[in-house]
Amino acid sequence: MARNMQPIVKRCKTLGIEPSVMGYDKSTRRNPKQSRRKQSEYGVQLNEKQKVKFIYGILEKQFAKYYEMANKQAGITGQNLLQILESRLDNVVFRLGLANTRKEARQLVNHAHILVNGKKVDIPSYLVKPGDVISVREKSKSSPRIKEIVEQNEKRVIPKWLSMDRNKLEGRVLQLSDRDDIDYDVAEHLIVEFYSK
Repeated sequence: MARNMQPIVKRCKTLGIEPSVMGYDKSTRRNPKQSRRKQSEYGVQLNEKQKVKFIYGILEKQFAKYYEMANKQAGITGQNLLQILESRLDNVVFRLGLANTRKEARQLVNHAHILVNGKKVDIPSYLVKPGDVISVREKSKSSPRIKEIVEQNEKRVIPKWLSMDRNKLEGRVLQLSDRDDIDYDVAEHLIVEFYSK
């Protein structure tokens, strides 16, 4: 599988993202890279697509598939796309504060620590639905690492489309996310323009 080995903070700076969006508390003292050349329209659209792909840790083929799904749904394609990305199980585990980063959330899901409606789901790209209950497997609740993560994320703000019971290590999807729930700067219409060429 393709992996980007570039340091996270460096990649964030290149794409114009705050490392906190990725779940990292690191920062850089360097000034954001100022390009001498004006970016072309295509370059701006490509950069926006790369930024969203990087945030959710998705490769091109899967991202294009999500775009097709979003395009077929009723409503605004760009907002549909962001809603699909937010509905990924690894992202929901991250949003609930059961992981410090989306990468860590993906690993928890891959290693079968997470249950959806009481059943083991080890596919990070699984799309959750309203009413789904996401919980930590009983055997995994005693893991020192999971306890440490939950303590670290005690003050993390849970989005309004999710609810979390920290004592039970159980979260619920109340509804699908809205555009207002996206906590990073993104111009999704540029992604739509990129794919509609």
